[in-house]
Amino acid sequence: MRVQKHPISAPHSSAAYELHSFHFGPAAEKRVYIQASLHADEVPGMLVAQFLRRRLSALESEGKLRAEIVLVPAANPIGLSQAVHGTPFGRFDLRTGVNFNRAYKHVAGELKQTLEGELGDDAAANVRIIRRHARASLAEWRPADDAETLKKTLLELAIGADIVLDLHCDNEAVLHIYSGTPLAAAIAPLSSLMQSHATLLTTESGGEPFDEACSRLWWELAQHFAGRHPIPAACIAATIELRGERDVSEQLADADAEAILRYLALNGMLELEHENPLPPPLCAASALEAVQPLLAPQAGVLLYRKALGDRVEAGSVIAELIDPVSGASSQVRAGTAGVFFARSAFRHVLRGMNIGKIAGRTAFREGKLLSL
Repeated sequence: MRVQKHPISAPHSSAAYELHSFHFGPAAEKRVYIQASLHADEVPGMLVAQFLRRRLSALESEGKLRAEIVLVPAANPIGLSQAVHGTPFGRFDLRTGVNFNRAYKHVAGELKQTLEGELGDDAAANVRIIRRHARASLAEWRPADDAETLKKTLLELAIGADIVLDLHCDNEAVLHIYSGTPLAAAIAPLSSLMQSHATLLTTESGGEPFDEACSRLWWELAQHFAGRHPIPAACIAATIELRGERDVSEQLADADAEAILRYLALNGMLELEHENPLPPPLCAASALEAVQPLLAPQAGVLLYRKALGDRVEAGSVIAELIDPVSGASSQVRAGTAGVFFARSAFRHVLRGMNIGKIAGRTAFREGKLLSL
């Protein structure tokens, strides 16, 4: 294992942030990148990373790694330092209010120009050329602050990887996955192994999140150069939502780490002694555009009438809100059939707050599809 330290803060800053990456296996053309807790108050991924580190160290000593595997167990040292009145606050940069998982540099537009005359008929050679141009584009990124420096550093570590896994969690949720529509077949085994209750796919979710900065460039370039140069989807990137914020246990982390390792083995990145059959999937992939956010119609005490993971029909009562003063209540009903996969951890909410999500079957939304 090789440890690299990446300075984030400018010299003579009032605070000094540093990112650590752990590199396992040979310096090979095959590469895997895994990071945890980019939203620093989402803790489950950090524990999964500890189990991954132990297992990867053992596999490395046994000579069973077939790729370089980069693990960043705490991807947001800035967010880890933030708290508001004693409460950890790691989703947004307190200085700017910007989400740590938004506003990553999307290099495809620039590469459409710089790659003209550079590509040929060899798909593997094209992948190497595109990765070189992508790294060059990132090198030209001039961050304005520490948060942007962090984003640039993370993306530089990941941009050349064949597989990128970004470990997050929701407020309260069952395990679910976000990825790209062109990656549906490649993500299906991961969905089975992780026992995902909702696997949500789109070609562009809006806001430039980290996983799309790694993967979306490939299908956009393939479309741009279609009929001229073969360009495969050379990066399988996914955001894995490891249930809810309080689902932090050794049992869950161990099982999640093992599922991730099995996925890497399926893709030829490492060897495992026992190759068990894939478990049956819990869900079919669905469009992110088919997810229905549930909004509170009034302020009040929040009572859920459906459990996480329940399959619901349009019109099903998901929750009830009760005004603590007047006693007036209102119901929140599903507008679509699907899986109730995420909800709020708060039990008193204000009008308009998001109190849940249903993974539906029919796309009906467009624009920015992710929450803030």
